[in-house]
Amino acid sequence: MGADHHKYGVVLDAGSSGTRLHIYRWDNPTHSLSDADQDDLLRIPEIKTKKKWTKKVKPGVSTFHDKPASVGPDHLAPLFAHALESIPKEEISSTPLFLLATAGMRLVEERERKALLDEICTYARRNTDFLLPDCGLHIQVIPGETEGLYGWIAANYLLGGFDDKQTHTHSGSKAHHTYGFLDMGGASAQIAFAPNSTEATKHAEDLQLLRLRRLNGEAMEYRVFVTTWLGAGVNEARRRYVDSLIAASGAAGVKELPDPCLPAGVRETLNGTLLPKTPSDLHLVGTGQFKECSRQVYPLLDKEKPCLNSPCLLNGQHVPALDFAVNHFVGVSEYWHTTHEIFDADPYDYDTFSSRVNDFCSQPWADITAGISKQKYGKKVDADIAAAACFKAGYLLNVLHEGIGIPKTLSNQTNTEERDFEGFTAPFRAVDKIDSVELSWTLGRMVLYASAQVPAASGAASVGFGSNTLKPSNWQFGGSGAEVAITPGPKAGSQQGATNTTLISDSSNSASSTLETATSSHRIPGIALFFLIFILAAALLMGRDRRQRIVAVFTGGAKRRKILGSGGLVTYERVLEEGGGEEFELGGYSSDESQGKMGSSGVLGRTGSRERLAGRSREVSPNRALGAQGLGVGVARARSPMPPR
Repeated sequence: MGADHHKYGVVLDAGSSGTRLHIYRWDNPTHSLSDADQDDLLRIPEIKTKKKWTKKVKPGVSTFHDKPASVGPDHLAPLFAHALESIPKEEISSTPLFLLATAGMRLVEERERKALLDEICTYARRNTDFLLPDCGLHIQVIPGETEGLYGWIAANYLLGGFDDKQTHTHSGSKAHHTYGFLDMGGASAQIAFAPNSTEATKHAEDLQLLRLRRLNGEAMEYRVFVTTWLGAGVNEARRRYVDSLIAASGAAGVKELPDPCLPAGVRETLNGTLLPKTPSDLHLVGTGQFKECSRQVYPLLDKEKPCLNSPCLLNGQHVPALDFAVNHFVGVSEYWHTTHEIFDADPYDYDTFSSRVNDFCSQPWADITAGISKQKYGKKVDADIAAAACFKAGYLLNVLHEGIGIPKTLSNQTNTEERDFEGFTAPFRAVDKIDSVELSWTLGRMVLYASAQVPAASGAASVGFGSNTLKPSNWQFGGSGAEVAITPGPKAGSQQGATNTTLISDSSNSASSTLETATSSHRIPGIALFFLIFILAAALLMGRDRRQRIVAVFTGGAKRRKILGSGGLVTYERVLEEGGGEEFELGGYSSDESQGKMGSSGVLGRTGSRERLAGRSREVSPNRALGAQGLGVGVARARSPMPPR
C-alpha cells in the first residue's frame, strides 16, 4: 500500500518525569473500504506502531513552568525532529499532533500552565507543519478521568473487546464483551469499566458515553464508568505510610523508625534513599516482616471514609458495584512493574504472587544484594528497585483484593498459555504489551481520532465522549473538532456531482438531532436572513407614509426623493397636506373595479380621482411594474400621497 494510503498521528505523553513521543499509523479509511471484507467492515481502523517510533526526553514539561520560552528548544526540539524524520514528508501536513499533559502539569499554577501550553503551541506551529487546528484540543492538560478512558479504549482495542463479541463474551453474557482497565502511577490511580446492565441502569448518570465508528460508518456506543483516586499512586501512598510511621513513633528524639515493609538490614532516609551507614538523623530501618507490612498498609485505602454515594471502593469515592463474572480487568504501570520486575507473576495469581513476595521480603538485605549482583532478578533490578519492592507489593495486594475486591481465588482462569490474552476470563491480569504493542493511554487517543476519520454512515452520530445524557454539553470530539458528513448532492443540471455537507450530531439517541454547541456559528447566517425577511415584511405592511417618516428620521429629514416611474428615475418634492386630500393605495390584485384594473400593459393602478392631489405639473406614473408573467407584486396596503401628474 502506498504512502498516500496511510494516515499518521503523533501523541506526546507529557508526564511528570518526562515526555514520551508516540507515532501511530493506520490505513486511509477511503482506501480500506475498497478491499475490506465483511469482518473488516465491522471493526474500527487498525492502528500500527513501531518501537523506533517512540522517544522519551527528561525531565517533564512541568519543570519549564517558570521559563516557558525554553520548553521548545530545550525539550520539544528532539521529539519533533524524531517525528519529522519518521513520517513521510508528504504526510506531515495531514498528521495531527497532540501533546497531552498529565499529573505533573495538573499541579502547576493556572497562569503559568496557560503560558506554558501557549508557548508549546506557538513553538509547534512555528517549527513544524503538523496538523494543529485547535490548540485548546490538541495541546492540553487532561484530567485523570480522561486518561483512564483513553486507557480503557486502548485496552479493549488490543484485546479485541470492540471486535469479536462471540470470542470475548464474558460468563455467557452476550451484552458484555469489554474489559476493565486499571492504572496506577506515582500520584494517582484510575479505574475504568463498563458496569453490568443492572448497575449501568442504576448509575446511568455516573457513566461516560463513548462513541466510536466501525469501518462501515456505523456508530459503536459504550457507557463507561471512570474515576481517579488522587493520592492512591504508589509514591503518594509511600509518603503517607512514612507519615504514619512517624506519627506512631510517639517519642521525641527517636532516630530509627522500624519499617516492616523494608527487608531486614536496610536503612533508608524518609524519602526512600538508601543509606550506606547509620546516620544521625531520623531514618527507616527494615525489619522484613511482610505480614505486618500488609496490615499497616491497609489503612492507606481509606476504607473508613464516609461513602456518601454507595457503593464505594477507596477513599469514600463512589464506584458502581463490580460483577467479576463479567468485569475482567487488565492492570498497567505499577500493576505490571510490581508483579513482574522481581516476582515474575504472569499470569497473576494471588497465592503464587503473595508467596513469592513473602519469600523475597523475609530475606536479609545482604542476601538480596548478592542476588542482585548475580542478576538473579533480572538485568534491570538494582538495589533501589529491590528495596522498594516489598512496600509496593504489599500496597498492590491491598488495593487489588481489599480495595477493589478482586477475588483471591481465580477459579475461572482458563488460559492454557501464560501470555495468551485471547478471551481471557480471569478477574485480573497485569499487562505491559499485547501482541507486542504497548498498552498506553496514548494509543486510546489515537484510536478515537482514527475512528472519527471514517466516513459516517447515513444518520450516524459523531465520534467522541461526554456525559451520558441525550445532548452532552461537555462533548469532546474524537477528531480535531466537529465532524462534517459529506454526501452526494443532486445530479441534475449544473449541480451534478455536487456535495452536501452537514454537521454530525453528538446526540446519543437521535442521529438527526442538532449539535447545538458545535453548530451555533453555522446558524448565524440563517438567523440573519430570517430577521432580514421579517424587517422587509414589516416595512411593506406599515405603509409607505410611515416608512418614509422612519427613513426621514435616519436620513436627517431630507425631502428630496426618487421614485421609479415610466420615464425612469424622477426627483420629486413631497407635498404635505393639511387635510382633504385622497390617499392613493397600492394593493394586491383584485377583480373589484373599485379597487383597480388590470391594464393591457400589465400595470395595476388606482382608478380614483387625482384632482385633489396638490402638486406641481410633472408627469410621473404611479403604477407598479408586474412580473414577466403579468402577475402583480403583492404589497399589502402600502400608502403614500402621490405627486402631481
